[in-house]
Amino acid sequence: MEVKEYDVIVLGGGPAGLTAGIYLARAKAKAVVLDSGTIGGQTVLTYEVANYPGVEMTSGYQLSSTMRNQAISFGCDIISNISISELDLNNERKSVIVNGNTLYTSKSVILATGGQSRRLNVPGEAEFKGRGISYCATCDGDFFQDKEIVVVGGGNSALEEADSLTKFASKVTVLHEFDHFQAFEHAIEKAKSNPKIEFIMNSHITGFNGDDKLTKITYKDLVTGKTFEKAVDGVFIFIGYMANTEKLKQTSVKLNDRGEVTTNENLETNIKGVYAAGDNRAVKYRQITTAVADGTVAALNSLEFINS
Repeated sequence: MEVKEYDVIVLGGGPAGLTAGIYLARAKAKAVVLDSGTIGGQTVLTYEVANYPGVEMTSGYQLSSTMRNQAISFGCDIISNISISELDLNNERKSVIVNGNTLYTSKSVILATGGQSRRLNVPGEAEFKGRGISYCATCDGDFFQDKEIVVVGGGNSALEEADSLTKFASKVTVLHEFDHFQAFEHAIEKAKSNPKIEFIMNSHITGFNGDDKLTKITYKDLVTGKTFEKAVDGVFIFIGYMANTEKLKQTSVKLNDRGEVTTNENLETNIKGVYAAGDNRAVKYRQITTAVADGTVAALNSLEFINS
């Protein structure tokens, strides 16, 4: 088995992981970012980023690409599309076996594994995923040119993506289980002022139906208890994220009842030398800026740890 030694291993290549890589490599620590998917995490899926300080307007893909290139320019190794076979965080020398044939070891580890889109878990969702059901407007929006679609959710992501999807769809219906939105006021006002967007409140989807592809949804009015059917060409689901901590459940890293990593104020987990950053942490707000801040703090504390 090939063995590669580092000062710090960063698991996850989203904004938190890339920021950690930038700070670590710039401080001349030997660091590697390992990611099981595409570098950039959830940010890559964001159509438009308009609230990143110092950047007037950009795409999630472009912002992620800039962060990646910046980390590499400082000397950080970045490896994507890997599979973690084993993970041992308890020993003084941490170890990660990748693809069953490469052993990475380090003095410290930063867990920046991010999150994934939360599912509704109703009949037909798994069957029609990729055949009418999507969790990414950037990835799939152009497949619904001049089509009628439904966006599920009432937070910032749901309303912002509903607005962006009107560039493709002829009509967007936002379906939300409450009578009010959880989004910021500017996102609510923008969605409400868009003539292509309609709203169904106090309702939730109970089923997805179709043949080769999705053709209609069944939803329930939570006030009256009545059930309705609606013909649709597609459904985009934005109801939050779940922490990507499945692999961490096989370790002794402490997680809360939602599967999120718990840390102290220095972002250190219950294991000495192991830190967490970004959307996998137990935090209230999840933004690109909060992930970047986490990556900075985790990297600086990790540097202090390995230097001590």
